[in-house]
Amino acid sequence: MKKHILLLALFMLNLSLAQEHYSGINISRRVGLLNASFNPAELTNMSNNFEISALNISTNISNNKISFSDIVNSDKDIEDLIFEGDEPANMRLDVLANIASFGMKYNKWGFGVSLNAVAKANIIDVDVNLGDALANSAVNSILGTTTVNSNFNQKINAAAWGEIGFSLARNLFESDKYKLSAGTNVRLLFPSSYTNLAVDKFNGTIINTTGNHNLTDTQANLNIAYSGPIADGFTDADNFNDFFSSGINGYAVDLGLNFKIKVADNPKDYKFNSGLAIKNIGSMTFKADNNESSNYNLNISNTEFLNLNQFQDVDNVRDIEQILLASGYLTKTSDEKDFTIKLPTLFTAYADLKLASRFYVSAYTQQKLVDDSDNDFSTTQNSITLTPRFSGESYEIYVPLSENEISGFTGGFGFRLGGFFMGSGSILTAMIDDTKQADIYLGFRIGF
Repeated sequence: MKKHILLLALFMLNLSLAQEHYSGINISRRVGLLNASFNPAELTNMSNNFEISALNISTNISNNKISFSDIVNSDKDIEDLIFEGDEPANMRLDVLANIASFGMKYNKWGFGVSLNAVAKANIIDVDVNLGDALANSAVNSILGTTTVNSNFNQKINAAAWGEIGFSLARNLFESDKYKLSAGTNVRLLFPSSYTNLAVDKFNGTIINTTGNHNLTDTQANLNIAYSGPIADGFTDADNFNDFFSSGINGYAVDLGLNFKIKVADNPKDYKFNSGLAIKNIGSMTFKADNNESSNYNLNISNTEFLNLNQFQDVDNVRDIEQILLASGYLTKTSDEKDFTIKLPTLFTAYADLKLASRFYVSAYTQQKLVDDSDNDFSTTQNSITLTPRFSGESYEIYVPLSENEISGFTGGFGFRLGGFFMGSGSILTAMIDDTKQADIYLGFRIGF
C-alpha cells in the first residue's frame, strides 16, 4: 500500500478481531447484559438474578465496493477495486469490546456496571477519481485530464476510547400478562485517539502525465484534526489499543423502554417482547499533548500545480498537513487545541414474536440521527435485521438477515450454548453468494 488515502482502508481490512453489533444474539430469549446494552430497560427482564460477563467482542467491517469474491478471484489490487465505478467510496470499521460487566435485578429494579473499549474507522464519500489519482499514481496509468466536482464532504476519520458504564432500570407496570419497563445507561468516556481528514466541496482538475498526477484549478475546504497515538499513523493497529490512558472527558446516555407480553407459567419466556431506545447521546473532548484541529481553504489557480505523487507512503494526517502547508496553497481559517466530537446517536427499535414452542422471529432496526457530512462526530451505518430463531433455555440457533446502508444485504449464522455465544451477520452470504461485509462476534457470560 503506497498512498495515504487507502492506508486506512487496508487497516480496516486487516484488523480482524472482530454497525449492528452482535447481530441475532442482541435480542436473545436468554435476556442478560448484552440485551441491556442495546436497551437498558431489559435489565429488569434478566433471566437470572445476577450475571457476570467477560470479553464479549464484536467487529464489523463493511464497504460499498469490494465483495468477498473480488478479494478471492480478482487479480486487481484493493486500491483499484475500491475506486471503480462512479459511486463515492465508503467503508466502515466498528469494534466493540465488553471487557467486563456485572448486572443484577432486585424486586422491580435492575442494575448494571460495565467496562468497554471502542474503536471506529471510516472512509466516507471519497470521490473515485480523486481517490484513484492519490492511490494509483503509476507509470502505466491512463493519461489524461479529469475534472472533479464534488458536493460531498469526503472524509477519512478514526477514533478510539474507553467507557465505564452504569445502568439502571425499573418496572413501570406489571400484571399477570403485561410488563412495561424503562431504563438508562450512563457511560463515562475516556477519549484516547482521534484523527480526521475532511475535504469538503472539492472542485479541481487532475492531470496525469506518464504517472505524474498534478492538481490544478482547485478549491476546497479542509478540516485536519488529530489527537493521541493515531496522529503518528492510522495504519498501525497498536495506535488504537490504548483506550484508558486519558482522564474522563466525556459522557454518553442511552434511554430505553421495553414492553413484554408474558407466558404465565414460565417467567423466563414471553409471547412478545419489544423495545425502543435512543443510544449514544453525548460527546467527548480530546485533550492530548499533540491535539490540533484546523480548518483550511485550499486554492490552486489554473496556472499552478500540486504534485499528488508526493503523498506516497504518508500514513498520518500531520505529514499530509505539513506537505500541503509547504506547498503554499493552504490558508488556515481557524484552529483549536482541544476539540469535542459527538457520538453517533442512534434510534433503535425491535420486536420479538414467539411463533410456536422454541420458534421465534425478531425484527431490529438502528437508524443514525446524525449527518455524515459533519466533521465533529464519529459515524456508523443504518441497518434493518430479521432473525428467525430456534431457542431453548440453554441453547439457541439463529440466522440474522440484514439490509445495511453501506454493504447491502447480508445473511449470517450464530449459536448460543449455555453462557457461550458466537456468530456472524454475514457468514452465509460470504459462503453461498457474496458480501461486502465481514463481521464476527463471541462472548461468555455466567448467570446465577
